[in-house]
Parts: sequence; C-alpha cells; structure tokens
Amino acid sequence: MRRKASSRDVEQRRQTRSYGFARRICLTILLDAIVVISGCSDGIKPTATISAADTADQVMFGMTHYVTSAGVMRARVRADTAFFYSPVQQAELRNVHVTFYDATGHETSVMTSREGTVHWMTGDMEGRGNVVVVRNSDGGTLRTEKIRYIQVANQVSSDLPFTFDAPQQHMKGVGFTSDPDFKVVHATHLTGTGGQFVLPNQ
Repeated sequence: MRRKASSRDVEQRRQTRSYGFARRICLTILLDAIVVISGCSDGIKPTATISAADTADQVMFGMTHYVTSAGVMRARVRADTAFFYSPVQQAELRNVHVTFYDATGHETSVMTSREGTVHWMTGDMEGRGNVVVVRNSDGGTLRTEKIRYIQVANQVSSDLPFTFDAPQQHMKGVGFTSDPDFKVVHATHLTGTGGQFVLPNQ
C-alpha cells in the first residue's frame, strides 16, 4: 500500500529540486568563466588597474597643508583631493594650488598643476602636469610640465623644457634652478631676451 506523502516530504523534495537547480546554474557560470579565462590566455591579457584611492591609507577632499620653517610659513598647499600614504610619509595630490612666501611671510608666487606630491615630514613638493608659476611682483609666468620645491633650501627647479614671460622678458630653456619668486634663475640651454637669468658655470 503506497503511503501518501506528507507535507513535510513534499517540502523536502521541493528544496532538493531547488538546490539541484541552483547547483547546475553555479556550475554553468563556473565553466563559462573557465572558458573565458582560457580564451584570454592566448590573446591579449586584461590588465588590472589599481587606483590611488584603493591603496591610500587616507583620502581627504579639500586639503590645506602649511609648510613652515623656524615658525615662518613658507608655503601653503591646497588640493581638491589628497591621497595619504603613511609608510612613505607623503601625499599624492590632484588639482594643486601652492602659494609661496618669503622669510618675512609675504606672498611671492603661486603655483598650480594638475597633480603633485608633498612629503609632509620634509615639506618638499613636486608639481606635475601643466605647471604654471606666477610671480606676484609683476605677473611673470613660468610654464613647464614638472617642478620641484626643496623646503630647506627654499628652492624650485626642473630638468624639463620651460618658458618664462614677464613685462620685459621672454625666456625659454631646458632645466633651471631658482628661488620661488624667480629673482635669480640659473638656467641651461637658455634662449630669449632681457632679464636676469643666469647661465650656470661651465
């Protein structure tokens, strides 16, 4: 005599069928993934991109950082976004705006760049990408693709091509070293007219 299935038996069979169906779907997805990976092995391999936000210890929006020497502010660094990396004591910046100050605390020049790096223990900085430095005294403007600032020497420099334009100056060259307000600039491969640019000793 056949026993009538109880509601509990019916539920167990339904769950078993559902489990089997789900298992078949998972196996199908897994096999598809294996086929895709195998196909990639003979062709162009996909590259993994790790963004700064994925690896930074801390991300700050609207950052402002002050660089001081003997209690006197020498630079104010602002950036739309800053990615901080504690092990190397530095931050990677996006949309950078740096104001430089002289020993008396007066503004001397302003630098802008698409990105940059600041080492917060030393105060050294670097600007990269469409770097523009404007001198406050007369609007003299330097343009290059990369510039470095060494805080202890209060010095800016670059080893890339640059141009400098002021009311009585038009200069271009490859590589220079200067104070942040460009009073005296030591440049290499210099061409142009006027000004106080100084060629390095040969």
